[in-house]
Order: sequence, then structure tokens, then C-alpha cells
Amino acid sequence: MPTLEICHLYPDILNLYGDRGNIISLKMRSLWRGIDVNIHNVSPGDAFYPELYDIVFMGGGQDYEQQIIHEDIVKVKGEAIKEAIENNTVFLCICGGFQVLGKYYKSSDGKETEFLGAIDLWTIGEKKRLAGNIVVELNLEMHGKDTRVAGFENHAGRTYLGKDVKPLGKVLTGYGNNGIDGFEGAVYKNTYCTYLHGSLLPKNPDFADYLLEAALKKKYGGEFSKLFEIDDTLEKLAHDTVINRLLKGLKHKNK
Repeated sequence: MPTLEICHLYPDILNLYGDRGNIISLKMRSLWRGIDVNIHNVSPGDAFYPELYDIVFMGGGQDYEQQIIHEDIVKVKGEAIKEAIENNTVFLCICGGFQVLGKYYKSSDGKETEFLGAIDLWTIGEKKRLAGNIVVELNLEMHGKDTRVAGFENHAGRTYLGKDVKPLGKVLTGYGNNGIDGFEGAVYKNTYCTYLHGSLLPKNPDFADYLLEAALKKKYGGEFSKLFEIDDTLEKLAHDTVINRLLKGLKHKNK
């Protein structure tokens, strides 16, 4: 039986807007296919084993929560996390988890906090928050699957990507990384970052399966081909209803 080892980084600290639902979605969509799953909750002070995990998830947190984990993620777990990222372990990082993988966060009052520097991106804080529902067209090869994802964003930080980092997708409605360039999230190797809460994966089952396939291909190579289909009737109905409603609202706004 295939097995996935999923690491939930800082589950007791970084969990805004139901981000824990992403772990539940990854677990259940695996179990429904006969794939065994072990969840490893890793908090400050716990060891992080880069060779053990197939998927690493880190949710969102405000400035206060980011300060709580700052020393642990930079000084204690930092090198191991970088090693996992460079070795193509699948990462999904939401909002605050997205920001702390970057080089630094500069607050609206000019205070600069050095972050992990695992990915070439940086964030500048402003007083006005970018908040609301968002729809993004993913910049991923998903072989006929729905590349539109819906979520909820709420962030004061404006994130900018370096030359070796690609955006996760294009904003169809909402703000995205900075409200200016029209892009949302970041992709580096097998690391996927986004501002989308809500939680993201239960609302967007095709993207959840994309991450599972990436992890299984990395772990099993030629022994794994692709996930078999499961009955997603209700999930896809909910997904399509939300996206169509948001995009319909955008069309009305533009008239």
C-alpha cells in the first residue's frame, strides 16, 4: 500500500481561517484511494526531518504568530527546511507561511525582519489590507483538470517575486500578491505558496490532487502513474458554484 508522510508545521500557531482543513483534505483524498497517511505535527522545539516527509504544510498567521515561530524556523529548522525544498519535497504554504519562506518582511513603519530566505521573494507591509474573495487561474499543467481556484485573502503584506520564482497563477478577481502585478502566489521547485485561505484544498479538489500526485511521483517514481478518479460530484458542484458566482459578480461590476 502506498504511504504518504505529511508534516504539519506549527499546527497550534499557524491556522487562520480554517487552514487546518488543507491537512484534512490531503488525508481524506488519499485514504479514499487506499493510500495510507501519517500526519506529523511539528511545533517549536520539535525536530524537522527533511528526508522523512513527502508533503509539508504551513498555514497562515498574523505578525504576532510569525514572531513566535521566527527563531525556531530560522535558527532551528531553517537548514533542514531549505534542504527539503531543494530536494523537491512538496510544500504548501499559506499567507504567513508563504511570507516566512522569503527573504524578509518590512513592516509599514519601516521595521525589517529577516526571514528564512528559502525562496527568492520578499514582502512589504502597508497599512491598507488586501481582503476579500479571490479567484486565480493556476499556472500549472493539470492535464484537463480545472485550473481555477477560489479562496479568501486578507493580508497587509505585498509580496514580490525574484527572477527564479514563478507566480502560482493569474488573478481573475481579487488582489493577489500585491494588488498591482496581477499575480498570486509563488512556485519554486515543488513548493507552492499562496495567500488563499478558506481553507484552500477542500474548495479546490483538483489542486489537492495535483499536490498528491506530485508527492507520489517524487516518492515512488515510475511505480506511480496517476491517481484514479473518485466521486467528486458534490465537491466540484460547490467549487463551480463559488467560482461562477464570483466571476459573475466581476462581470456585473465591469459593465
